[in-house]
Formats: sequence, structure tokens, C-alpha cells
Amino acid sequence: MAETDLHNSENKSIFHIKKRNGKIVNFEQSKISNAIYKALAAAGKSDRKLAESLATKLVNKINKSGYLGSANRDHVLSVEDVQDMVESILIEEGLAETAKAYILYRHERRKIREMKMKILNKKDLDEVDKTLDINSLRVLSSRYLLRDHNNEINEGPKQLFERVAILVVIPDIIHDSSIFDLNGTYKQSITDAEKYYEKLDDFNNKLKIGSYYFNKFHFESLIRTYINEAKIGRIKISFKELLRRIAEGRMANYSNKIFEYYNLMVSGEFLPNTPTLMNSGARLGQLSACFVLDMPDDMYSIMKSSTDAAMIFKSGGGVGINYSTLRPEGDIVASTSGVASGPASFMQIIDTVTDVVKQGGKRRGANMGILETWHPDIEKFIIMKTKPGLYENFNVSVGIWSDFWDSLVSKDDHRYSLRNPRTKAHVKNIDSHQLMELIALSAWKSAEPGVIFFDNINKYNPCIEAKGGPLRATNPCGEQSLYPYESCNLGSINLSKFVKRKADGLYEFDWQKYEQSIRVATRFLDNIIDANKYPVEEIDVNTKLTRRIGLGIMGIADLLFLLQIPYNSKEGYDLMSKLAETLSYFSMDESVVISKSKGPFPLFYDTTYKNGVIPLSGYYEIPKDLHCYDWDSLIEKIKTYGIRNSWTTTIAPTGTLSMIADVSNGVEPVFALVFEKRVTVGRFFYTSKIFENVLKEYGLYNDEILSKISNNYGSVRGIDEIPEWIQNIFVTAIDVHWTDHLMAQAVWQKWIGNAIAKTINMPGDVSVEDVKCAYLLAHEFGLKGVTIYRDGSRNEQVLHITGNERDKKFQVKPSTYLHDYIFKNIHEPYVLEQVTPIFKSYLDNDIATATATVGNAKFNNELEPTNFEANPISIRASDSYVNSIPENNKELCPSCKNFLIITEGCNMCIECGFSSCASG
Repeated sequence: MAETDLHNSENKSIFHIKKRNGKIVNFEQSKISNAIYKALAAAGKSDRKLAESLATKLVNKINKSGYLGSANRDHVLSVEDVQDMVESILIEEGLAETAKAYILYRHERRKIREMKMKILNKKDLDEVDKTLDINSLRVLSSRYLLRDHNNEINEGPKQLFERVAILVVIPDIIHDSSIFDLNGTYKQSITDAEKYYEKLDDFNNKLKIGSYYFNKFHFESLIRTYINEAKIGRIKISFKELLRRIAEGRMANYSNKIFEYYNLMVSGEFLPNTPTLMNSGARLGQLSACFVLDMPDDMYSIMKSSTDAAMIFKSGGGVGINYSTLRPEGDIVASTSGVASGPASFMQIIDTVTDVVKQGGKRRGANMGILETWHPDIEKFIIMKTKPGLYENFNVSVGIWSDFWDSLVSKDDHRYSLRNPRTKAHVKNIDSHQLMELIALSAWKSAEPGVIFFDNINKYNPCIEAKGGPLRATNPCGEQSLYPYESCNLGSINLSKFVKRKADGLYEFDWQKYEQSIRVATRFLDNIIDANKYPVEEIDVNTKLTRRIGLGIMGIADLLFLLQIPYNSKEGYDLMSKLAETLSYFSMDESVVISKSKGPFPLFYDTTYKNGVIPLSGYYEIPKDLHCYDWDSLIEKIKTYGIRNSWTTTIAPTGTLSMIADVSNGVEPVFALVFEKRVTVGRFFYTSKIFENVLKEYGLYNDEILSKISNNYGSVRGIDEIPEWIQNIFVTAIDVHWTDHLMAQAVWQKWIGNAIAKTINMPGDVSVEDVKCAYLLAHEFGLKGVTIYRDGSRNEQVLHITGNERDKKFQVKPSTYLHDYIFKNIHEPYVLEQVTPIFKSYLDNDIATATATVGNAKFNNELEPTNFEANPISIRASDSYVNSIPENNKELCPSCKNFLIITEGCNMCIECGFSSCASG
């Protein structure tokens, strides 16, 4: 038989194969060729054509065996039979080493199958179980999969994603044109619908959409969503009639929509925030990650907020509170003739509540505590976390407005007035420079406080008039600003899933597929607002007034690896900018499409959206000829049809979600390409999968190389055996200068409506001045907040990524793009004056002189910038401080007791997926 005929044999006559669970399916030659290719690669012979040729020979062998087309179960080849034949083919072709690799591959796959079944408490694996890796399943089983009364897992990942997708489709059903009328004035009996709350058990798994059954918690959400629209006269039919239509199969077409949402998650293209995965179609039913409460200055309101915080923690959310409304310590309390204890004491109440109330029974709660610079207790607040053991359930941030910034950059007067929040009276003056230095010193010592720039947050806020004032608080990780008693639903698109291989073997980004997923994910998150079971009534009301969602991304580092683009390069920043603009453009465009059929968010006509204002600085601050999309046309559509969601994009922490999706976190570079773990039976290495594949493809994968990379702080920089092009592309967080970390966040921020969860990583030997300059640059870059982590700055040192023989073989420098950007776009004299010495200190005398010239002539934009790429900046890792920390002082994961890392402004465990942030 000719070889071309052999290649076509699979198409001419399909034969069957018996899977391990006894199911008989069609044989797929591609699976065999892929398995052979992996064996060839493991043996150092990455030859795709050879793999396909050998697979074709196997098909021919099976054809001759007489098994072809057999419908008799006893005569159908099993998976093991075919794999035995693969071994024979490899040996017959003289590929003994490849045969050995394939045998080892089979053995490893068997071990993985057994381990997965043990983790999931299952005897067989379904198609979703097989696609997820061991770490993903561990995370899902430990926190997400439902359990019975004996604490035994009683669902798999497939069932989890199905129960989420079923819940998400309920608002689509309620808004079907045969049921819903946007302009209707119908009267339906709310009481009749409410009676069904007492019948939840009776309707458990009784109604279905296509082949998907509603459990009782889905049914509960159906009642709730129906009632919410019926109250405002938009429902055409009674609740009983709705049930009749579902029972008769008249809504079965929505099974396609369920599958669309399901497939979006199962494919790994998108995942919603943790509470949505945990609680959809489950008892709690609370689906939001982010909440903000207010803290009025009276005892009743303070205790009300504390109670509401407890309910939020119980339901699986995190809380942000601005404590600036509370009178300062020592102020008069008229009702008792006593003195006030100040904001810090009331933060202790929330801190204690957090300790005793687990989030949804799964994890400890998270908080953001904010105090604004004008508050008389600001100095005490800034240093409150420098002593270990205090306010451990809090992230703390200083809120900065334009008045403080103006004082800071003033040429003459740096006096800044502190004011009593109760009386608004002046209390005393402080030096704004000294306060900023205190913030920087505290962050240098303890990684806190962070800084929130309320002036930047509210610069393009379209809801100031509608909500009666500016935004003044954020969620625990700072990326999501909210009004009091608002919540937000977050979700992240996995960028690494949107690549396609070209004919030359390289990858390119699939922009059309990206758009499609953005649109489906936007509709998904909007539906969550209606399907949600809110823990507090005020949150239900206020969330639906603005219908804010936060669609973000994860996997940028993996995407850049696949596209062979360095993270901290102009090409990298340009790609990030287009990805961010695309995300916001199509999420907002889809929000307009939804608004046409379901209506805009209720406060829309009271906002400046109707005047064409949108909450994206990139639209205003980036020249229109550099925009990728026609924003003016979209704005006209918003003015005409409204928009369903007041904000649509946020980049949230994705620590746990990234582990489920098996992808890099958020907008962060990978924290290490390789790191070592030592256990009682020996040591092994964790390796970035994309990086591991490249090492194997080029014959570089071995324990010696892995050890060298691990001891080089997880970086390949400066390792002679690694080709320079690999060193340039596979960039880690420690390879990126802290100024470029800021630049990356700034590039994303231009086109993201809310804010960005990112950690600005700094080596241990940076100065307090470096930290201060990071804050100054962050404000000038237009960031809405910033979190800085200096290696070794916390008493509880994070996980070491190196072995015992640490030896840093590389230097870190700012990118040319970053340097050019600063000296061409930052025009504030004080900021340039502060930043210039930071650059000068890294350079040799000649380059220092050139940089000084730029600094002294900072108003002359015609000057050519210094070429930083040609002049590396040497930064020494501060090992002495790290080694001085006792082992028992290191911060441990509360779930599995392994060491934590710092990423996206959160503590995260790379073993079990624990994250101190509620969203991911």
C-alpha cells in the first residue's frame, strides 16, 4: 500500500477502540502520532513527520490484524493493545531509545491516572478529568468540588462547571423575549412565585433545560431572578407558566447557551472568580468576590458594618473599608464625655471578626483598610503593620488625593493640613515630603502600606454625580474600587489559549477568537449579577444600580513565551496595550448589545455616560491615531442605547484560578522558571511547562541545568549553557527591573476601567528612595494604586526559589523603552528631580554624566535618551538578610503549611492554591 493510501486509511474505514472504562469509541490516529512524538522528543528526536509516519504504519498493522471495523465488543482493540503495538513498531524501526521513552511515558501516564482517581475519589476519569493536570485537580478537590455530609467529594470538575453554567443561563431564560419585555408594565403575582421558596426540595433535579437538570439551588435562583424583574413590571407571564414552559421543553434551546458557558470554562479560556465557582448552584449562592462597606462615625453604624462584614466573610467575599470618616484618637465623644479611640481600634474589631468567621467555610477572610492622608491619625496608620502580628487579616493603604499631591510637588510650600473628619477643622500642619518618606520607609520595612490614588481613580469616573460623590474605597487587593455596599463579579480570560501555530511552527495570536471569548465572558459576568444571592440587602440594591463587572486576564507571561516576545520590551508593551484595549473595547461593545435587549444599568441616565464620558484614560490620553479601534463610534452607540455595566474591566489576582487553568498569574511575569523542592525522599524541580518543552526540544533538559537555574533565583540569565535568545524571551519577575514592573502595570492601566492587581517586585538592597520614587512614578504613570514588595521586607520571609547554592549570575536593568518613556512623558519637575538620581546611581561615570544632562535639561524633549540596554545595572541580591530570618518566622500557608510567595499583591501558596485575596 502506498504511503499516501496509508495516510488516508483512517478516513476510508474507521475502526473502534475500547477505552479503559469499557466504552467503545472511534479510533483517532492523531492521538497515537502525538504519543509517539512525545516519546521521540523525550529521546531527543523531535520529529513530527516521523511520528506521523510511524502512526500510519501502526494503522496499516491494525488493518491487517482483522480488527478493523469490528462491532463485536470482544474483538475490539483495547487502548492497552494499541499501545503494545506502538512499542512493537518502535522496536521494529530500530528506535530502542524511543521505545524505552514510550514505555516510561505509559508508566507515567498510568501513575497520573491513578493519582487523579485518588484525588477525585473516582474509579474512572471523564474527558474533563483527563484534560486537567494534577495540581489543578488538587486545588479543585480541596476547595471547589462539593462534598457530602461525610466530607466525601461527590462531584467532579465536569459537574462543577455544569452547575456553574446552568446557573449562569437562568438570567438569559428570564430575559427571553417571550417572557421579558424591557418596556413592559405587567403585573404578576410576586406572592405566588415566593411560595416556591418553600418547595425547593420538591423541585430538586425535576426541571431541565435540554439534558441539564436544575438542582434546588438553581431553582431558587430561578425564583429570585423572576421576582426581581416581575417587581418592575417586565415579566409577561406567571411563574407557574414559566415552569410549565420549561417542563414542556419549550426553553430547551437554551441548552446551547449552557454548553457555551460550560465550554468557555472547560476549554480553559475563561474562569470566573472563586466564589462563583464555589457557590453557583450550591447552598450559599453568593457569587461575588469584592465588597466595600462604609464606616460612619457612630456606634450603631460601626457595629452594623461589622455585622455586615461577618456576613460577607461567611458567604465567601472580602471587604474594603475607608476608615477616614472616624474621628481621630483622643477626639471628644459627646455622648459619653469620653475620648475616641481612633480608626485603628475599630479596625481591630473587623480583624477579630475575620479571625472567627471563615469565608464560606473555606478560608479566612481578607480586608482592605484605608486612611486618607489628611486624617490626623495618618502617621500612626502608616506604621501600624511594621510590628509583626498586628492586623494580620488586613492589607492597608494610604488614600491620596490631588491636594496632597499638589503639596508634595510644590516648589515652595510643603505644609499639608490634617483635618478632623467630625468637625472638618484644621488640626495641624505636617510636611508632605516627610509623610511620603514615612510611607516609603514603612513599605520598605514591611511591604505595607500600599498607596491608592483617588485622584486618578475618579479622573474619568462617570458615576460621581449619580452616586453623590467620588469613589473612596477598594476591595482587599486594591484593584476594584467600589461605592459603599457595592459588590463586583470578576473573571479572567486565559490569554495563552488564544494562539495558533503558523506553517513555520511559530505561534500567532488569534484576535478573532479573543473577541468571541470576551463577548461571551461579558454576558456571563452580567448574568451573575442577576443570579447572585447577596449576603446583605443593601448590597443587592446597590450592586444592581451600577451593574459593575470586572473582566480581566491571566497568562500574559505564558503568552509572551509562546510568541517569543520579551516581557519588558517595546514589542511586549505594545502587545499588552493592544490586548488591554481589545478587552475593554469588546466588553463594552457587548455591554451595549446587552443593554439593547435588557436595558442599561439603572443609574445610566444620571451619569456622564450620556454625555460620552467613559472610564478609560487611554481614550483621552493616547493619541487617536494610535488607537486600535473606533472608540468614537462605540461612544455614540453608548449614548444612543446605553450600556449594561458601568465598568466592565478589572485585572484581578488569579493565583488559584491560574493553578486551575495551569497558566501564569494575571499580568505578572513568572516568579521563577525552575525552583527546587526538597522532601524526605529527595528533591525535585518545579518547571514552567512551556520552558520545559523548549529545553527538551533543544536537548537542554537535565537535572544539572535545572539545578543551575534554580540556584540562579529561577532565572536563565547569565547561564552559559542557555542560548541567548532563550535568555531574552524567558523573563522572570526577578529579571524585570522595578521600573519596568511599573511600566507594565501602566500600559495595562490605560485601557482598563478599574485597576490592576500587580506586585512591583524589588530586590532586597533597594533604598527607601527607590520605594518613594516608585510611588511618584506610579502616580505620574496614571496608576490607580500600587503595591510594592521588597525581597525580605516581611518578617515572614516568602518561599525561597533557590537551592542551597544560590549564585546570581545576571544583572538587572531598566529597558530602553522605560527610560525613553519617563524622560519624554513625565513633565513634573519634582518627580524628575527625584527619579533622575535613581537612574544615575546605576551607571558608570560616563553614562551617569549623560543621564545627569537629561535630568538637568528635563524640559528639553528634543534630547536623545541614554541607551540603557547597552549599560547594564547591577543589583546585588541581599542574601544576608534572608538567611538571618529564623525558619519558624516564615509565613506558612494556613491550608497546607508550605511557604507562601508574594504575587499580584497577595500571599499565595503554589502547593495548594491558597490565596489571601478573595477573587482568585
